[in-house]
Amino acid sequence: MQQLGMGQAVNQALREEMTLDSTIFLAGEGIGVGIHDSPMLPTHGLLKEFGARRVKDTPVSEAAIAGLAVGAAEAGLKPVIEIMFNTFFTIASDMIVNHAAKLRYLSGGKSSFPLVVRMKTGAGFSAGCQHSHNLEAWVAHCPGLKVVMPATPADAKGLLKSAIRDPNPVIFIEDMALYFVPAPVPEEDHLIPIGHADIKRPGKDITVVTWSKMLGVAMKAAGQLAREGIDVEVVDLRTLSPLDKETILSSVRKTGKLVVLHEATRTGGFAGEVAAVVMEEAFSSLKAPLRRVTGPDIPVPFSPPLERFYIPNEEQLIRAIKEIL
Repeated sequence: MQQLGMGQAVNQALREEMTLDSTIFLAGEGIGVGIHDSPMLPTHGLLKEFGARRVKDTPVSEAAIAGLAVGAAEAGLKPVIEIMFNTFFTIASDMIVNHAAKLRYLSGGKSSFPLVVRMKTGAGFSAGCQHSHNLEAWVAHCPGLKVVMPATPADAKGLLKSAIRDPNPVIFIEDMALYFVPAPVPEEDHLIPIGHADIKRPGKDITVVTWSKMLGVAMKAAGQLAREGIDVEVVDLRTLSPLDKETILSSVRKTGKLVVLHEATRTGGFAGEVAAVVMEEAFSSLKAPLRRVTGPDIPVPFSPPLERFYIPNEEQLIRAIKEIL
């Protein structure tokens, strides 16, 4: 298979879907020019290939971009918009949460509402707290929105293609650090159903549930622990909403132990939802209290050493696993 970074995999998915369906268009700040025109980034070359009618550079107004998308989806088009950073979702949230998420419900399911909102997320670039906060739990809390956070280029391609074809609004969150990490990606029409987690590493001693960039942390920790005879099962959620409860519960019932790992801040983070599902539906299978390994409850620091302190790492995960075992 071809070796692509996540940015290139997203680019390939966008190009393939736009070629298949002329009702798909892109909109966002600088998506056709400037810093976005690096070959490793998702919209590279698409303006030149599809023209300004279908790749629209917008003013710097997330609220306007979201409003454009809601109107276009209602009119029968399939917008794929980019909100440059996950934190800027707060500016676009009125149109997305109060309109996009509710219009299909208000029609009694009679109308479709295809809309994809792509957002960059993740700490690690000294971009400051206004550009680095992970807000996936906010979005997953909103009924009517599907929330996807891929961890590999292949998953990004397959899930984005499914998101574009979905009749519901989908929030598609990409960690920027993964844009530059090549991995195998199928060249064919690769589709992954939304709402299905993936066991990236089978194991029998303990379950680690994670998503997005933290999958790499989980896999490295599992590799280190394997040399000590500890067999870790790593579950990559891929989709937060709808949540694949069965894969989580099946793994916990097998191992009897659970750690949930995410980069977002701890209080109100999505780890709490995973923990609640396990406590409600698999409590009798737990052999020890579960643990959360998360970012601390502070804004993401600008200082590189402080930012490294903020991001969960293998040592923290290994310590939590050993405490349980």
